[in-house]
Amino acid sequence: MKRILILMSKTGGGHLASAQAIQSTFAARYGKQVEATVVDLLMDYLPWPMREAPKSYGWIANRTPWLWSTLYRAGHTSWIADPIIEATVRLSATSIMEMFIHYQPDLVISVHPLVQELALHALERLRARIPYAIVVTDLATVHPLWFHPDATRTYVASKSAYRTGVTAGLSREQLRLYGLPVRPIFSQPTRPRAELRAELGMDPDLPAVLLVGGGDGIGRVAVIARAIGKRLGARGVRAGQMVVVCGRNKRLQHTLADEPWTIPVQVHGFVNNMSDWMSASDCIVTKAGPGTIAESLIRGLPILLSGYIPGQEEGNVPYVLDNEVGIFASEPAAIASQVARWFGSERATLEKMAANARQLANPDSTENIVNDLANLIYL
Repeated sequence: MKRILILMSKTGGGHLASAQAIQSTFAARYGKQVEATVVDLLMDYLPWPMREAPKSYGWIANRTPWLWSTLYRAGHTSWIADPIIEATVRLSATSIMEMFIHYQPDLVISVHPLVQELALHALERLRARIPYAIVVTDLATVHPLWFHPDATRTYVASKSAYRTGVTAGLSREQLRLYGLPVRPIFSQPTRPRAELRAELGMDPDLPAVLLVGGGDGIGRVAVIARAIGKRLGARGVRAGQMVVVCGRNKRLQHTLADEPWTIPVQVHGFVNNMSDWMSASDCIVTKAGPGTIAESLIRGLPILLSGYIPGQEEGNVPYVLDNEVGIFASEPAAIASQVARWFGSERATLEKMAANARQLANPDSTENIVNDLANLIYL
């Protein structure tokens, strides 16, 4: 049996989702031939108080984006980043070496940009010749810390990310362009929309907008939802229906569930069947998270980006616009008006974007990544 160690940290939901996608795909393809374990390297193996830092990511990135932008860009500057990295490597080396000794991996996979120096330094001290692979979970804008010259493989999700890797000094043998790892369900064909809508309790005839707030339900979801509901229900005419996914934000879920909607609206918390909701909808309103974008493309869902986290999500906006799979609008009234136009006079534009999305999508991305990783350990 081959042992695989997947290193991540719960700074945002994307790293964990990618780790679990790789883990489940290995299990589905190779069964008992492999044992893939997901480890939060930063929270579980860094010394205090360093291990507390990742817990503040969500608050900083979403509540004080200017501060996150400053921190993100500071990481590009070697005279700022290098001393911090070196100190962290020195203080955490023993515990990370003990982790590797405990798990005895045949392959190490990173899905987080902050673990490369920590893990590779520990492996070097152990004199362990283990393949080390990096799966980049950002889409178009990729921080330099993702790329490390000692990585056996680095998997990227876009042509711009590939070019960044080449500029960083990686060889073409080290780089692979396969797309973003997504949950295994997204590699499977979807069921007919009519069947899904009946099962999900949706109106079979009205066009549907899916509004998501991410795993933590962060952003101006309530304001946007009210604007869309008002616009689609103007003058007593129901021009569409709406599904709102609030994630783990219970307060938001209860608030929106109590609204006096004039159109059919479903409000949900965290859902495990996002693929079905996407397949049953005509468009999605979301911030520019790479995982949601990748999954929306697979389901042929035109994207209305309502915002982005400065730094790693900035490049996702032109990625969506340049490939003509969606638009960007940050004001709730503008978002609502655009959805109404897509459901009315611009229906042909919506259908064209849906076709573009399917063409740009990478439904086999996780399978291709896992197949290539398996070759590194002769599976």
